[in-house]
Amino acid sequence: MSDIFPKWTNRLPLMIIVGSLLVGTAVTAGCWYYMTNKYANVGYMPVQPVAFSHSIHADQLGLDCRYCHNAVEKSWYSNIPASSVCMNCHNQVLKDDPKLALVRESFATGKPIPWVQIHKLPDYVYFNHSVHVNRGVSCVECHGQINHMDEVHQDKPLSMAFCLDCHRDPAAHLRSPDKITDLDWKPESAQKQRADGEKFVHDWKVESLQNCSACHR
Repeated sequence: MSDIFPKWTNRLPLMIIVGSLLVGTAVTAGCWYYMTNKYANVGYMPVQPVAFSHSIHADQLGLDCRYCHNAVEKSWYSNIPASSVCMNCHNQVLKDDPKLALVRESFATGKPIPWVQIHKLPDYVYFNHSVHVNRGVSCVECHGQINHMDEVHQDKPLSMAFCLDCHRDPAAHLRSPDKITDLDWKPESAQKQRADGEKFVHDWKVESLQNCSACHR
């Protein structure tokens, strides 16, 4: 038999078993890490250190998203506001409310509030907020009607398929720049949305990027 099969084939069963275990472990670890609430599941809603209600601030009071997230039009990320932004109002409004004790402490000490990130993409995904916001993609497209959320949760899957649905047909998701932060706005009709969207795609030179390097860099 040794004249037919080389000696290394004696180790072949062991190699197959070890290889299968390594591949199986890698696949399991990848699924365990990236298919958790933090990355994939709609409904992820962690407990935050301060109970901040978007429905009160953005809906009832009508605060523009960009008052707090003021870097969203200029940067790849949507910044979390510093406690000094909160204190612009809360040095007068509810200034002694015990629920805001951590905000006052943060303002006094300069130590940031340890907010828990909700909308998080894997490290290998590149997403630029300013590019999308400045080309007619509203906050509601990725975050849902956050203005009606008392406690913020992940409303959209933020999966690769979710992103590609928009990239394949951007006209269906674009709106006028003055409606970007109007999360209750709806188009008059599907036909009007299509006509306006196609005009925006043309005028703003929106590219329907679907190549891997557009998001994976």
